[in-house]
Amino acid sequence: MSVPATATATGVPVLEPKPRRRRRLPAYWPLLAFLLLVLALSLLKVVTGAQDLVSSGTISATIIATVPIMLAGLGGLWSERAGVVNIGLEGMMILGSFGAGYFAYNFGPWWGVAGAIALGMIGGLVHAVATVVFGVDHIISGVAINIIALGAVTYLAAATFTGLPGGGSKQSPTLPDVQSITIGPLSDALQDVEGRDVFFVSELAALARALCTNLSMMVVLAVVLLVASFFVLWRTPFGLRLRACGESPAAAESLGVNVLRYKFTAVLVSGGLAGRGGGFLAMVASSTFRDGQTGGRGYIGLAAMIFGNWRPGGLLMGSGLFGYTETLGLRQGGTSVHALLLALAVLALLGALWQMRRGQMGAAALTVLAGVVIGVVYFLIDEVPGDFTAMTPYVITLLVLAFASQRLRMPAADGQVYRKGSAG
Repeated sequence: MSVPATATATGVPVLEPKPRRRRRLPAYWPLLAFLLLVLALSLLKVVTGAQDLVSSGTISATIIATVPIMLAGLGGLWSERAGVVNIGLEGMMILGSFGAGYFAYNFGPWWGVAGAIALGMIGGLVHAVATVVFGVDHIISGVAINIIALGAVTYLAAATFTGLPGGGSKQSPTLPDVQSITIGPLSDALQDVEGRDVFFVSELAALARALCTNLSMMVVLAVVLLVASFFVLWRTPFGLRLRACGESPAAAESLGVNVLRYKFTAVLVSGGLAGRGGGFLAMVASSTFRDGQTGGRGYIGLAAMIFGNWRPGGLLMGSGLFGYTETLGLRQGGTSVHALLLALAVLALLGALWQMRRGQMGAAALTVLAGVVIGVVYFLIDEVPGDFTAMTPYVITLLVLAFASQRLRMPAADGQVYRKGSAG
């Protein structure tokens, strides 16, 4: 095969190196990576004795913790792929949690789902009008929505739920939940396999049992929304035009794309998805609306989206990471988080080797130092104090974002104010 050549100023041809082609990963790599992760956790369980790392209860709780973060991040993905930064995800989740509380209590569970989406879309509508129509700075608009939503929901909750049986100024009565899926015979059989404590096999059984025991339909619908978002944004002409608005709106407009309409639509969808996440917290995670129950998950969803490099698959992994570490902090937190310290130390050393292969000696030295410090802490203590277990998901998120920052690429025109006709 010939190598391309160019002529220098003296006319002597110079061979150009052949550009390196990125190898495409096989289609089955996500499943393989997931199985390797379960295998690693099984090994960690054996080494540390932390029995709750991969139990069915832990997996079920992780799913509940992951879904609202994933939905918020998915809302941010829609918005930012169209070029609009949505810091207001937290406020839209707050609106969605109240919408779920009000409509589910008064009209039924599926009306609660619809109410959560509708109120989240109202927040998205305000953000779209401010940023797309009037050109307000995206960060300022998002922060304003968070503040307004918090105040409005506090007032509405006190006016709506006070005096109701089981309700109050800061919480609703118990809400009806949507249907859940349980496959009884399969669940019982998997429980038996999980209880035998066979290396790796019992962990796989625990995972499967969590997926066929009391699995809420809202979890299933959340997965459908994730897959549908990937298909719409990456496999349809509509998605191609929407992503073009986030990469180069001027070029998109020059090709006849109504940029403002696509941005407006994306932010509305973003608000609906974030509201859906807030509704999940109210109806599934706690079965009641409570003031402040979003707990900053809108911001964490945004971080998960960034960790996922503005892609649905990466977003799911980031959300799962936060949900898993949050769950471990709540279930036998001291023992389970202590086991994670050993995993972090090993991962830091492996990361340092990878950095050394890339010639990043300074970064590798810092990574080795961090791994050694974490390893020393693991061997010096037997259990992580309770005050620190609550910090685990936030610390893990910061560490992952710090290591992943070098490979991230946001949409080129994300956060830029665009005026119609700017294509010239």
